[in-house]
Amino acid sequence: MMVNTHRIKQDICEIGQRIYNKGFAAANDGNITVRVGDNEILCTPTMQCKGFLKPDDIATIDMNGKQIAGRKPRSSEALLHLEIYRQRPEVKSVVHCHPPHATAFAVAREPIPQCVLPEVEVFLGDVPITRYETPGGQAFADTIRPFVERTNVIILANHGTVSYGENVERAYWWTEVLDAYCRILLLAKSLGHVAYFTEDKQRELLQLKQKWGFADPRNTPEYENCDICANDVFRESWAASGVERRAFPEPPPMGRRAAVSKTVSPSESSVAKKSDGNGDAMEQLIKTITERVMAEIA
Repeated sequence: MMVNTHRIKQDICEIGQRIYNKGFAAANDGNITVRVGDNEILCTPTMQCKGFLKPDDIATIDMNGKQIAGRKPRSSEALLHLEIYRQRPEVKSVVHCHPPHATAFAVAREPIPQCVLPEVEVFLGDVPITRYETPGGQAFADTIRPFVERTNVIILANHGTVSYGENVERAYWWTEVLDAYCRILLLAKSLGHVAYFTEDKQRELLQLKQKWGFADPRNTPEYENCDICANDVFRESWAASGVERRAFPEPPPMGRRAAVSKTVSPSESSVAKKSDGNGDAMEQLIKTITERVMAEIA
């Protein structure tokens, strides 16, 4: 089937305008690519505002990043896009930009809470945060490699986001969904509380996700017994990336990790034995700690 390259360039310009109008790309921020052949990638130019692109501005590069057509030089961050195409051959478009609410999580290196909004669970699932690397080079591109096969949107530490899909609009969608969700989280946090789904309701969403053809690692045997609301899919990467829960509390434990969390430590057990029989060992533990602190102050 013949590819209408001019039409795809128009689509890139339209998405560029939407990114700019949403405030996802200030000045010349962001870049967009679409794969149109085995060795041909359409790529936005460097140092140009994405809100005012014209089809003639779009460059063509090969899978090594070499520009093979176009009157303006290609984006300096094209290697990030090419790495995604290498890891995910079915992907046809990649969108990178700096949506402010999602980028706030990138700067704070705060994991995106799960089990809060149904649409986000269906469309996104667990969203990873990369380790930081100076943008532009292959080392920067390599930061997405641990995650790219298990998600369609990634937060780039202290930088922004990258999302990808079967066409340029779908690739952009995931970024828009993520930023809207991050904004909602920040607003809810300002009200003082974020409520999480129960495990049964979350499993209903995972079943619907599978039914509708959206992949999620939590629907595979590898994660069958994981805590489905605790960001367990990418948790192993947190230490290397400097990711840690600071602003949002961890949801109530579910599944296998729930059983682990209910195990009473020896120190808690000794306090429980000293309780007055009402079963509230935690209250007694807090009282004991408070008394020790007050004694130290005195």
